[in-house]
Amino acid sequence: MKSLLLIFLFLPIALFSQNFTQEEISRWEKQAQQVTIIRDTWGIPHIYGKTDADAVFGLLYAQCEDDFPRVEMNYIEKLGRTAEVKGEAELYNDLLIRLVIDSTEAIADYKKSPKWLKSLLNAYADGINFFLYKNPQIKPALLKRFQPWYPLLWTDGSIGAISTAGITVNELKSFYSGEPATGFLLPKEKDEEILTGSNGFAFAPSVTESGKAILYINPHVTFYFRPEVHVVSEEGLNAYGAVTWGQFFVYQGFNEKCGWMHTSSSADVSDAYIEKMYQQENKWFYEYNGAKKPVKEKKITLRYRQGDKILTKTINALFTHHGAVMAKREGQYLSLKANNRSFNGLVQSWQRTKAKSFAEFKKTMALLANTSNNTVYADAEGNIAYWHGNFLPVRDAKYDWSKPVDGSTSATEWKGLHKVEESVHIYNPTNGWIQNCNSTPFTASGAYSPKRENYPKYMAPDGENFRGINAVKVLSKPTKYNIDKVIAAGYDTYLAAFEVLVPALVESFEKNINPNDSLYAYLVGAVMVLKNWDFHSKEKSIATTLAIEWGQKLLPAILRIKIEGNEDADQVAKTQYFAKNASPKEMLLPLLEVLKDLEKKFGRWQVAWGEVNRFQRVSADIEQKYDDNKPSLPVPFASSVWGMLPSYTSRYFSGTNKRYGVNGNSFVCAVEFGEKIKAKSLLAGGQSGNPQSKHFFDQAQMYAQGKFKEVWFYKEDILKNAERTYHPGE
Repeated sequence: MKSLLLIFLFLPIALFSQNFTQEEISRWEKQAQQVTIIRDTWGIPHIYGKTDADAVFGLLYAQCEDDFPRVEMNYIEKLGRTAEVKGEAELYNDLLIRLVIDSTEAIADYKKSPKWLKSLLNAYADGINFFLYKNPQIKPALLKRFQPWYPLLWTDGSIGAISTAGITVNELKSFYSGEPATGFLLPKEKDEEILTGSNGFAFAPSVTESGKAILYINPHVTFYFRPEVHVVSEEGLNAYGAVTWGQFFVYQGFNEKCGWMHTSSSADVSDAYIEKMYQQENKWFYEYNGAKKPVKEKKITLRYRQGDKILTKTINALFTHHGAVMAKREGQYLSLKANNRSFNGLVQSWQRTKAKSFAEFKKTMALLANTSNNTVYADAEGNIAYWHGNFLPVRDAKYDWSKPVDGSTSATEWKGLHKVEESVHIYNPTNGWIQNCNSTPFTASGAYSPKRENYPKYMAPDGENFRGINAVKVLSKPTKYNIDKVIAAGYDTYLAAFEVLVPALVESFEKNINPNDSLYAYLVGAVMVLKNWDFHSKEKSIATTLAIEWGQKLLPAILRIKIEGNEDADQVAKTQYFAKNASPKEMLLPLLEVLKDLEKKFGRWQVAWGEVNRFQRVSADIEQKYDDNKPSLPVPFASSVWGMLPSYTSRYFSGTNKRYGVNGNSFVCAVEFGEKIKAKSLLAGGQSGNPQSKHFFDQAQMYAQGKFKEVWFYKEDILKNAERTYHPGE
């Protein structure tokens, strides 16, 4: 028995790993020797390769070391196979993906890719597969072998890259299942959570101490959605920043000459078409320019887990020349025209990481393939710039493109794409700064911003938000910026929304509640705390707790407001309308509920914000778990929905009395360009997804306090701060 055990111990790893060939393994092992990974004292991987492909190979290997489950799950989702892991509840999310992202097109794009891109795609798959070969103890949830065409399913790094022109999963499910729609919210959306996007700031040499440009990178995304990386090759690649798990390009970051920050855009990049469809002899047809055209029908087989079994469901999907038929709303069939997967999008995502000048970066923008992002930019030449969107279809401006348009006429077809110079953009504004906080571009540089009347409405329908208002206020103060001052500006904790809401609350209380009323005695203390508050979020502030808890109860009513004569009313306009028109009952009873809730949970309503607002990471699960009985840290920040520039969105969970952060500041970085890069960064929690790693939560205290670490960009500095140096597989 002992000798048999020894035989098993010395059998090749390949016998216990995935079905990889010896030729593949030999090739991977040879390539691994051309890659060096240096982990610094924060666990950040600095990957050095001879070629760009070597660097990509090492990057994906390092990502898998840090959190393979997140790498895998991102591609399970983009393949439309989530229900095979999570069950039937995900079935129509998978159908949505399969309707708007076609894997056969991705495979075709891979086959026709130029040699340089195909080498990167091969290296992507090889790096992950080599990791699986070397780590047979890792059990994939579904994908036992990664294919080189997978990155062509997901061609930018945005967390919200899928655009559906407002058509929801519930509408899709209703149409293809025959079940009644339950509403127009996506299944995972809640009134208390609206996307709070990201912040990007750029500072010209005229407003900095050093006379060099500075870029501030501040995405607001789900925690642990992106790690921090550095990739270098002898072919000119030297990019540092945030990479979305499983992608091979730095999504938000910088190289020696240029820096780029993406914020989510509301630029109209997809459209719903009203199709005049009908059936004849069990076949579907639709009208177009007075002619009868056949609807294309395609069988899509979805697989889903039910207990230990895998079951299937086949959908007869319908398509017009616009795209997939997605819904039937108010008796009208809606198809979707969108560009949710793009060969040029992936090319653009890679090429910007290697741009060495403003001219080169603008060439990447000229590919017109970034469908989901605005871009804030700065460089070593001293330029700062902003582009509001990039993929912008040309349309007939007489139609209202915010709503479904008539699909039966060629008049509503897209007429090519707007060139970059036709888009809303800013180059080197006189004021010396640019900001975008997912708000209108028409305040991005204060008085030096583009003018709304110069652009079609569909190009920039974004409204204002309180974060944008606060950013303009902060950046308009005369300041000579350095990296620390940029970080301080980015961490302004003013909650501008409550500058509107709290005075209305106080007025409602003082005008309508008699001192002899029992409600007066119950509310007066809390109202006075809010009346004397400076609207800044602070760890020891009771007013912050009261305001956020009260605001969360108001938010659903605010978001539902429809202002007559202002169909495009944004959050700011709706909040102002609510503050002016809300009844005493609408203002005061939610505050009464807050006081009762706090007393029930904490025994008193006088609870400091840091006592209830916590940062905790105790699980490696993608869907995090939270526990009041386990260690957590107080956080002074709040959600940017209230106007705070740093975002920390927290909420309660089943069984918790405290709120735990789930979304907001993730990878944050300030970088100054010049002869040499100077930068500081911060990552939510830590680099590793392994609870046994010291880098699982080693940046937590710094994160909770907004304290940044030095970025080690140059090899001599990296080696001085190296924790481990190795080749992939060692």
